[in-house]
Amino acid sequence: MTSTTTDNLAAPSGTFSIGGDLPVVRLGYGTMQLTGDGVWGPPKDRNEAIAVLRRAVELGITFFDTADSYGPVVAEELLAEALHPYADDVVIATKAGLTRQGPGLWAPVGVPAYLRQQAELSLRRLDVESIDLFQLHRIDPAVPLEDQVGELRDLREEGKIRHIGLSEVSVDELKAAQAITPIASVQNRFSLGTRDADALLAHAEANGIAFIPWRPVADHTGDAGPLADIAKAHDASVTQIALAWLLHLSPVVLPIPGTSKVAHLEANTAAAGIELSPDEVATLSGLSG
Repeated sequence: MTSTTTDNLAAPSGTFSIGGDLPVVRLGYGTMQLTGDGVWGPPKDRNEAIAVLRRAVELGITFFDTADSYGPVVAEELLAEALHPYADDVVIATKAGLTRQGPGLWAPVGVPAYLRQQAELSLRRLDVESIDLFQLHRIDPAVPLEDQVGELRDLREEGKIRHIGLSEVSVDELKAAQAITPIASVQNRFSLGTRDADALLAHAEANGIAFIPWRPVADHTGDAGPLADIAKAHDASVTQIALAWLLHLSPVVLPIPGTSKVAHLEANTAAAGIELSPDEVATLSGLSG
């Protein structure tokens, strides 16, 4: 297998080692938008979806985030179709534990046998012998946390997954999971306009845990004000500045902006090359902190 070819991803993004031994370029790619309208079913344009994934690798992206429920199953299958056999530096993270009954219909299922089943199915769809990062998509309140995280621990000990992550958790929930087994990543909604997980980010940074913000460029307004001014100063879009801010905020942050269009992917990726000053980072951090 070969390494990826970087022709656009710039140095300021840097790298981070998930779990201390799995290096990735910090600006990643989230696959949810590849499904029908980013919500349900197959992509509107399968050829474009495949092109987006292959272009992401060409641009130097090495971290791809997906889930069994994206589609459902659509995103995992697209990743395998587009990128298998995977380059040596490509890291794929997937999730299980949040089921889909239809557009807008979600339900957590943390029964250990179900989590094991979904891990086995993800192994098959992704065509890998071990999943780099397997994340509990939601904690199921009807199942003891020790049973849910313990099953992922067992899967790791069996060599079926390499690292364990959690999605949409509190600091206390993360600490409880850490008491059961090492946790390599957390994934919560976080952006310039959504800062509810500030305390979780601080805990993740203190413990060397990857912090993966989903919807990383949502919930901000940039038509006027400091964000727009900073974007203009860098000849960039407000979305690019929002991504650049995340990359400057902490070395453990791994943003995963998603898109179904190659041009949009290229614009997002260019954000990795934007150098913000400490004053600009502070100004942006103060907008909704």
